[in-house]
Amino acid sequence: EILPDSAVPQPKSQKTLSAQFRIGGMTCANCVNSVEGILKKQPGIKGAVVALATSLGEVEYDPSTISKDEIVQAIEDAGFEAAFLQSSEQDKILLGLTGIHTERDADILHDILKKMNGLREFAVNTTLSEVEIVFDPEAVGLRSIVDTIEMGSNGRFKAHVQNPYSRGASNDAHEASKMLHLLCSSLFLSIPVFFIRMICPSIPFISTLLLRHCGPFHMGDLVNWILVSIVQFVIGKRFYIAAYRALRHGSTNMDVLVVLGTTASYVYSVCALLYGAFTGFQPPIYFETSAMIITFVLFGKYLEVLAKGKTSDAIKKLVELVPATAILLLKDKGKYVGEREIDALLVQPGDVLKVLPGSKVPSDGVVVWGTSHINESMITGESAPMPKEVSSVVIGGTINLQGILHIQATKVGSGTVLSQIISLVETAQMSKAPIQKFADYVASIFVPIVITLSILTFSVWFLCGSFGAYPHSWFDGTSNCFVFSLMFSISVVVIACPCALGLATPTAVMVATGIGANHGVLVKGGDALERAQNVNYVIFDKTGTLTQGKAVVTTAKVFSGMDLGDFLTLVASAE
Repeated sequence: EILPDSAVPQPKSQKTLSAQFRIGGMTCANCVNSVEGILKKQPGIKGAVVALATSLGEVEYDPSTISKDEIVQAIEDAGFEAAFLQSSEQDKILLGLTGIHTERDADILHDILKKMNGLREFAVNTTLSEVEIVFDPEAVGLRSIVDTIEMGSNGRFKAHVQNPYSRGASNDAHEASKMLHLLCSSLFLSIPVFFIRMICPSIPFISTLLLRHCGPFHMGDLVNWILVSIVQFVIGKRFYIAAYRALRHGSTNMDVLVVLGTTASYVYSVCALLYGAFTGFQPPIYFETSAMIITFVLFGKYLEVLAKGKTSDAIKKLVELVPATAILLLKDKGKYVGEREIDALLVQPGDVLKVLPGSKVPSDGVVVWGTSHINESMITGESAPMPKEVSSVVIGGTINLQGILHIQATKVGSGTVLSQIISLVETAQMSKAPIQKFADYVASIFVPIVITLSILTFSVWFLCGSFGAYPHSWFDGTSNCFVFSLMFSISVVVIACPCALGLATPTAVMVATGIGANHGVLVKGGDALERAQNVNYVIFDKTGTLTQGKAVVTTAKVFSGMDLGDFLTLVASAE
């Protein structure tokens, strides 16, 4: 007798899930430390690792204590953007939808999904055209969910499995284009400011135009003020938001330095401008300083985003090894009655798939019909094609060479060999090298030290100037000791802005593990890379590792009276 669910005391879930989240808005090692610290404080979270170079976070959590939405909320409360990517939970899937345009469409989809057996819960997001489904894999298969959506809507809606890696790639591209737009806008507004300050005073006609009075202000100063205000508060808004979020959580980051340096320069210039307008004494104005600093920092950020985008290329290339589609053989009463092309992500264990010569094997499986040779060099490094016959094991992503094969899928999704390699590369890219832990520690105390040094610089120069320790000829007659000292202190803050320290090590680890993966070398993290400098000998086991393993004709000679061209014609026809 099968007892009803309610009669069985439900044990509290003891399983731990591992989930990946995309985290936006991290600019330096300090942000990484903040996010990790906030996540580890949450109840139910066993561990959290955040990688700056990929903008990814891997969190181990107990789903009975904390949900993924609460994790996203915790990251967002800390002042960063967060989105759930994927989890180790096998029965949860994110489907992309086409054909959903209105609320009416969403209602139709709701009705279709409600009637399906085996679905535990689902959430439709019309703005992103996505549906997240939690289902019972023993009661319903992923492919039947996709087919039911298509048939129930008479072909109006098409569902496809969302690949988290392609979403990540589009995210990187969007981030890069947004940063480029900001950089171009900043440059477009900063160049006129620079020209008005440095070049226009040397051109008589423009100089007189800029010195014209517009109320109590000179025309040139007024134009500069307007342009720089846009750069400072519209384009530079992201720095203020990031700095505020950091300070709110009691931490400091590079954005705090940018804000301090540029705001000091801007506020001083505004005060000097107003003071000059109402007293007639014209102190020097440094509007171009804050505009150019923001432009240069944005340029650095743009290069950083490009570097981050390239680091995840290795995983994208590994993902692309699996074919996008598979040919499914349809069975009826034990006989094959037809075939149908399906998304390779919808292959289920037990499916019989047809693999044509020259195409890739869609998933790990066993040959049930046919003989062929398969090139498995991508997995084994063995260049010689491996013969395959009935009951031979095949690996997803390898290339079928001559014959047609029918294979029965045994492992799909995260169970395949290739998925495990991808997982290994991801783990390697998330791991921190010992040197990076030291860099993170330095970064955590870096900003307070820089601010202290900046205040010290200002104080020393100002006191020395006040007591006449250096000649007043060092600054021109319109300036004074205060402005002279302020410029030095701003320089200290601004020079400390680039956060190469926090980004250099993770980027190096990312690129090294990525390039290694492309060449068939799996590096298990930054620790292994750091220790590699002590290697004295590398021993290779076989020729195929170092050579192509393919014989090629280098020269052809004929030792009889026959013409070489005729000989090669005969050879080609024989082949």
